[in-house]
Amino acid sequence: MPPMALTGIVTKVGCMHKTATVTVSRHIIHNLTGKRIERSKKILTHDEQGVLRLNDTVLIRNCPPISARKRFKLEKILKSPETERDLAHMQAAQQS
Repeated sequence: MPPMALTGIVTKVGCMHKTATVTVSRHIIHNLTGKRIERSKKILTHDEQGVLRLNDTVLIRNCPPISARKRFKLEKILKSPETERDLAHMQAAQQS
């Protein structure tokens, strides 16, 4: 399998040890109507440190099979709403 890097949103975390579910979406054009359709796929991703949170935007990369269904590893966290909110609260507390 050639190297692939996919961007997706974490939809499930904490149920399985060192594993998170990432939903990767893409848009296709319908052949008959010409409308854009969103297709999504849920991918089990290996999270070694357990740093992922719900609704994080992440970059994942394929790797050799880790388990029966896990074939992707966490490459980088692109955006984390919970971490950004925590940082905003800390900055507000320092200013006041």
